[in-house]
Amino acid sequence: MPYDKFAYYLGIRFLGSEKSYYFACEDNNFALGDLVIVMTAAGVEAGKVTSLPMPMATYNSSLELKPILRKADARDIADYNQNVEDAKKALAVTRTEVERLGLAMDLTDAYYNIDASRITITYTSTEKRVDFRELLKVLAAQLGCRIELRQIASRDKAKMIGGIGICGLPLCCTTFLNQFEGISIQRAKNQMLTLNIPKLSGHCGKLICCLTFEDDAYTEAKKEFPKIGMSVQTEDGQYAVDGINVLSRTVRLVNSTHSDYKTFTIDEFRAILDGTYKPKVELLRAEEALPSFGIEKTLQKEEKPSNSPAKNTKDDRNRDRHNQDRRDRHDNRDNRENRDGRDNKNRFDNRGKNNSQKQGGPKQNPQNQKPKQAGDGQQPRENKGNFHRHRHNHHRHGGGNKGGNGDNA
Repeated sequence: MPYDKFAYYLGIRFLGSEKSYYFACEDNNFALGDLVIVMTAAGVEAGKVTSLPMPMATYNSSLELKPILRKADARDIADYNQNVEDAKKALAVTRTEVERLGLAMDLTDAYYNIDASRITITYTSTEKRVDFRELLKVLAAQLGCRIELRQIASRDKAKMIGGIGICGLPLCCTTFLNQFEGISIQRAKNQMLTLNIPKLSGHCGKLICCLTFEDDAYTEAKKEFPKIGMSVQTEDGQYAVDGINVLSRTVRLVNSTHSDYKTFTIDEFRAILDGTYKPKVELLRAEEALPSFGIEKTLQKEEKPSNSPAKNTKDDRNRDRHNQDRRDRHDNRDNRENRDGRDNKNRFDNRGKNNSQKQGGPKQNPQNQKPKQAGDGQQPRENKGNFHRHRHNHHRHGGGNKGGNGDNA
């Protein structure tokens, strides 16, 4: 039945490939992830549905569509799972033989077709051509089927393996990119990026695909900016365009000796070219020349000081209150110090009187002479010694002097 006689078509993806291929079907009784058996140029293959059936009227390509033979039954699913396990073992055998032969091959994946009559082994290599004839002889004897060695590019390997990019998201080639475009270093220059190749390279070792996403936007935005090296006459002399910044929309100028740099916005730069640019100093002077509408006189009238204490400002009242509080604190501190001094003096006087009473009163002069007044001399040495012995005994025994004359009991 010709493919144009089918009512629908859908996309199918095979093992070892991230690209979807379209096949024709008679009905739309298919869901995403269904395993189907199809006829391809290489024979009967099993693949998974990646898109829902679409009407054949929307198909615009001139390529002929192969038909879908059937949905996979239980036997097909069992054979499919068994082929996946056998392919892992075959890949391990191939890797061992590659290391033994010393071939420059980095094996990526291996997969059987649905009837296990052919195995396809993919690899990458730093060499354009690898002589693997000896490898085929060894593998044919061990695997017992037709062997196809397919060399893929580093981008295809990254697409098959996957990973996380520098942005923290899954690689674009494993999510939505179906085909790769040629990426040159000129795109990095167009976006004014630092030409650091390791930072601009992806997991595949090639320039990151992200450079293609914003290249058209930068190309369109740079049309309103001057070219690097363009000469400009300013009020300070002749300058040239030294750099531009598309994101901040600024232009940097430099003089002929590269001793002075000036940065202007794109609008200010256009005003310089038109001769209508006014420096910021002139704009400030123009603002100062604006009429004040009598506002300054009103402010001066409100700020005029008054001699009346009732009309003091709030700051004056706060300052007076602060000074008064400080004087009050100073007076209170003096009063407290005087009171403490008097208390200490009374305490020492009372202690001296008590000690004299305990020792039997003041000692009389044997010659009936008057005792010396204050200022005539110090207390007799005998009394002074007794007083110290009394205090010492008091502290040692924890109580009063029982003898009454300063001696121990």
